[in-house]
Amino acid sequence: MKTLLIYGATGYTGRMTAAQAKSAGLNIIIAGRNRQRLAALAGELDVSMRVFGLEDAAETALQLAGVDIVLNCAGPFTATAEPLMKACIDQSIHYLDITAEINIYRLAESLGERAARAGSMLLPGVGWDVVPTDCLAVRLARHVPEPRRLRIALQVAGTMSRGSAVSAGEIIAAGLLERVNGILMTKEDAQPGWFDFGEGPVACAPLSFGDLVTAWHSTGIPNIEMFVHVTGDAFPQGDLSLLPEGPGQDERDANRARAVAEVTGADGRVHRAVIGTVNGYSYTPLAATEAARRVLNGDSFPGFQTPAIVFGSEFALSIPGTWLQLS
Repeated sequence: MKTLLIYGATGYTGRMTAAQAKSAGLNIIIAGRNRQRLAALAGELDVSMRVFGLEDAAETALQLAGVDIVLNCAGPFTATAEPLMKACIDQSIHYLDITAEINIYRLAESLGERAARAGSMLLPGVGWDVVPTDCLAVRLARHVPEPRRLRIALQVAGTMSRGSAVSAGEIIAAGLLERVNGILMTKEDAQPGWFDFGEGPVACAPLSFGDLVTAWHSTGIPNIEMFVHVTGDAFPQGDLSLLPEGPGQDERDANRARAVAEVTGADGRVHRAVIGTVNGYSYTPLAATEAARRVLNGDSFPGFQTPAIVFGSEFALSIPGTWLQLS
């Protein structure tokens, strides 16, 4: 039976993902740095564990022995993605993660040819970032003659997990970017965009998410912009280490997630679609587990890939509680 190693399994989302993967019948090993927390979770789930950091490439390679897929849930991903990607490439292992940090998508893209030669797939973004928006963009683009421009807006409701708050800092630090004529470049116009998530138009701030990379590969649309609408206390400030680990079940149930895509065709007409899901923190363990299950069963292509390319544009809708509306 093929083996999935979940790195960062004792974090807020990692723990939910490990539990979901176990309940789905996958053969998993949980991994990370903290032996005490790993031992407790391994006992709870009745699974194997491996304790290792990522500073020593030889040690990382040793710890990946017998593994078919690595699912990285350990953020900030700027500290974990590169050593795990390179170790996976060196051993022809498939790499998946749940990051929202755009520079990790750029890293995977830059390593794509090396991974392809090794027969390794690099598939970042198998959680709420970027599964719903990637599939949404592909579905909508198919209905537009000669699509030229894509704008995507995310609606972030409820509080962030501590890990997501740190990753949000990495996204902001990457700078404000857009794709123009196929080239990723600094965005000069930082004006908000207005998008309707279902209750009337709201102002959305430009921000650099992974779709600036994935949507380009998935749709071929040359001009792409990303925006976000934040409600409540979604973007925390101050000492992030003092934040709760993440929202509880009641808060997740009360704050479902939505995203809007707008595609402009060569004729200037704007086509719009909305996707709705369960809360992003509830969606990610479901989507990441289903992605891992499919890859374990042979759904993979070597090199850098996107969820919509590997699994098809219906993948997002396979996750319970997801709906999509074209208009």
